[in-house]
Amino acid sequence: MDLITPQFGLVFWTAITFLVLLFLLRKFAWKPILGAVEEREDGIKNALASAEKARKEMENLHADNERILKEARAERETMLKEARDIKAKMIADAKDEAQAQASKMIEQAQTAIESEKKSAMAELKNHVAGLSLDIAEKVVRQELSNKDKQLELVESMLGEAKLN
Repeated sequence: MDLITPQFGLVFWTAITFLVLLFLLRKFAWKPILGAVEEREDGIKNALASAEKARKEMENLHADNERILKEARAERETMLKEARDIKAKMIADAKDEAQAQASKMIEQAQTAIESEKKSAMAELKNHVAGLSLDIAEKVVRQELSNKDKQLELVESMLGEAKLN
């Protein structure tokens, strides 16, 4: 039982040793340990504050990125719309120009056809007139070759002619 119940001298010297150790620790080790703990605590607080600040900056950057992305999308859509409008205008202008040129070419072709038609008609008339004169000349020669027929023709013409 001696082991379980300590004697007064052992408790006294243990208490004195504990108090001396406590005094020495307080005198030499307690301030540096508390200083290190406080320094570590401040470091942790600063790290947490920096992390919070960095998180807020990241949120701001993310919001800015989203805004810039939306603006870029809107600008892209505007540019695509303008490009579509320009394309449609160019196609419409090209169609109008082609239509105008086609109309002009048709008009020129019709004018050329009409001109060729008139030329052909004039040539045909000249040719018919020439043939008619040749035929008339042959008929008149044959008619006038005989003196009796000649007198008869003159009298019939004079009969048909009316005097004023």
